[in-house]
Amino acid sequence: MTNLQPESKSKIYLDDALWQWPRQDILHATTIMIESSTQPATSAAIQQAEERLQTLLPGIYRGGTDEVSPVSMGSAPLAFDIDGNVEWDRMWGSFCDLAMAGGPPHKGKLLEPGTQESIMAEPVKYAKVCDEIVRGIALAARLQAGPFSTQGWLRVACKSHTMAEWLLRAITMENISVRLEDGAILLPAGPAFRMEKEIKNVITVAAKTTHYWSGHLIRLQQLGIANLFNQLESEAPLLQPAWCPGSENADVRERIQRALEDATGLWTTDHSYADWIGLDCCSVPSAVTTMRRLVASNILCRREETAIFLPLNPAADANGERLACLVAELLARDA
Repeated sequence: MTNLQPESKSKIYLDDALWQWPRQDILHATTIMIESSTQPATSAAIQQAEERLQTLLPGIYRGGTDEVSPVSMGSAPLAFDIDGNVEWDRMWGSFCDLAMAGGPPHKGKLLEPGTQESIMAEPVKYAKVCDEIVRGIALAARLQAGPFSTQGWLRVACKSHTMAEWLLRAITMENISVRLEDGAILLPAGPAFRMEKEIKNVITVAAKTTHYWSGHLIRLQQLGIANLFNQLESEAPLLQPAWCPGSENADVRERIQRALEDATGLWTTDHSYADWIGLDCCSVPSAVTTMRRLVASNILCRREETAIFLPLNPAADANGERLACLVAELLARDA
């Protein structure tokens, strides 16, 4: 009798006839058979990512986040002073759980900066939006913000480079566009931003993430995070969006999408974000777990419902090899 040995890699078998069906129907109609490899239930890569995630998390989450829910609890209403100004420093008694800890992202969809065209068309309105965000961040987060050389972004000074790097990761996971800039972060602004919506979104995530950094991470933990960032950088630089407007290459995007699909057996999404590629993980728990593991492995990642969004950066990962390899390794298939 032939002795059938398990293969070294998992394989996904699909009925060839199904490839003639519409792509979205395959996910619902196909029975997928996965032959598991002889690897242990938790791989070394997953174990390392989980350990590093524990280093990143504030103390209140360390040791377990089982009780953290990805369901939103709603938002606080605006509070005004007698002159009609929003009292940004009096709105929150507490904050929702961090998306980094498995909580709901502050925004369901990514908040992006205003376009150059929209800003040039309404410069006065844009200036008012920027002034209010700067005022709100000063009141709620106790951080100094101001204009940045590139329109659509505001520069927020941080107390250390480590703080800026941590806020970059935490805010990305809250679905607010954010960039790292020499010991500071950049947050989005646009003339169409409304007080009760987008302006509030930006100020809230700045206040929320700063609260967790300053109030729930003691100095020793912050030093541990700094050491982790140095270790990650020595292994491979942080993979983040290129943030180069107009530089998108459709061929590169398609090549990276194909690499992700081949490596994971999942479908990429049809979202039209210039700097992100979506990958449908088929469930919220899988998306949450995979996102957190990737961020702990030096890849910026965020989530919208069951899809994770991965950075598009042709200069750093032209063929998507690093991205596809890590996503396949860290994917939470059974979450």
